[in-house]
This record gives sequence, structure tokens and C-alpha cells, in this order.
Amino acid sequence: MASWNSNSLGFTYEVLGWIAFTCWAIGFYPQVILNFRRKSVVGLNFDFVVLNFTKHSSYLIYNVTLYFSSTVQKQYFDKYGFREMIPVAANDVAFSIHSVLLVSITLFQIAIYERGSQTISKITIAIVSAVCLTAGAFMNFKRKSTEGFSMGYVLLDFSASVSNFAQLSVQSIDQGSWVNLYGDIGKTMISVISLFFDIVFICQRFLLYPANSNIAVILPKSCEGKKAVILPKSCEGDKDPLINSFTDEPQLRSENNVCD
Repeated sequence: MASWNSNSLGFTYEVLGWIAFTCWAIGFYPQVILNFRRKSVVGLNFDFVVLNFTKHSSYLIYNVTLYFSSTVQKQYFDKYGFREMIPVAANDVAFSIHSVLLVSITLFQIAIYERGSQTISKITIAIVSAVCLTAGAFMNFKRKSTEGFSMGYVLLDFSASVSNFAQLSVQSIDQGSWVNLYGDIGKTMISVISLFFDIVFICQRFLLYPANSNIAVILPKSCEGKKAVILPKSCEGDKDPLINSFTDEPQLRSENNVCD
């Protein structure tokens, strides 16, 4: 197995890796904290969470086997050559373990907190792919709102993905080879997909559906038969908003009180 040609690049590689880990790790907490404070998961797409769990569980298995298994490492070297470095670092393994743990906590919150009429779709149960981010973006599009979805996760995820690419690039520059970009296709693709959808989420939040403009609400099961409504900011004089923008607490109100 190859070693680092430059100690400074090796150090930079480690630093970038742990920066990516820190951003990705912290990125899970805003949603968990938001759910805890609201005692509600209304607005959080369950398909997103379930498929996110599938993604990170698969990535955990991939990282752990390539990092610890000598048999898998030998297969990697047989395919890409013994002059290449193992592209999985300690921070990748730590990230995967932490991700599975935090997504599991979010799934537990879905089970115990107010979730309205939201359910996990049948198709999600059968799908094991990266469409978790598509599910979240599509739900925001349907609701014309990003309320209930933590943007802290998105911004930190974006920072982590950039750091992840930088880490891969540093290793490639040191070794004079770009094999690690497709040799560790899982690490590369998770960054590519994350960056793409992070940009989609950022556009939805700040350009398409700015916070406190139009707020969509999914009513709980206790209000069966009633339709979820959207209350524009133009409804002047309303004293009973659907969502208090300072507390993010969903509140029920009669459709008769909503302006036409």
C-alpha cells in the first residue's frame, strides 16, 4: 500500500476529513432539537428519514469493511493496484456510525411525537436508494414551504460535502492519481448527491419559499375531514396564525377564519 509523499498534504487530508465529519455530525442535531422543542415532526418528510437511514447504513457497512477487512482491502488492491492508498479514512467510519445513530434517534422521534396524518409511503419501504433527498425536496415543493425542515442540517451538509471533496483532492494530488475518486465511488457520490440537493434546498428556502411567506400546515389526525390550508402574509388582521414563526408550534384553526 502506498504511503504519503508529503507530510503536509497528509496532515491537510486528516484535517479536511475531520472538518467534514464535524460539519456532517453537527448537521444532524438541528432537526433532532427542532423536533424535541416542538414535540412534533409535522413538516418532516418520513420518506426522507427512512431512506436516509438506508443510505447511511449501507455506507457504514461499506466504510467498515474497506477500512478494517484485510480481505476487502486485498480485493481493492487487486483491482486498482498496490500503489494506491485505501480511500476510506477514520473520519469516514466515525461519520457513518454517528449518522446511523442520529437518524435512528430521528426515527424514534417520528414514532413518539405528533405527526398529524403523515405516514411512510409504501413505495419507500421497497426503495433502497438515494431518493431520500428527492423526497424531502418534493415535499417542500408540494407544500411551497420549508417550515419544519431544518436548514441547519442542509448548510452543514453542504460544508461537509465541500470538505469531503477537498480531502479526496488532496490525496489525489499527493499520489498523482485520481483513482481514489472512482475507487471510493461511495464517498464521491454521497458528496455529489448531497451537494446537488443541498443547493436545491437552499434555493427552496431562500429563493422559492422564503421563511414566513406562505406557511403550509398538515393537520393532525384529530382533525380528520379538514383540509390543510395555506395562510399568506397578505391576510392582514389575522391574530391566530397557523404557525407561530417564533416558536414553530403548529396551531389548529378553523378554515372559516382563513381569509379568502
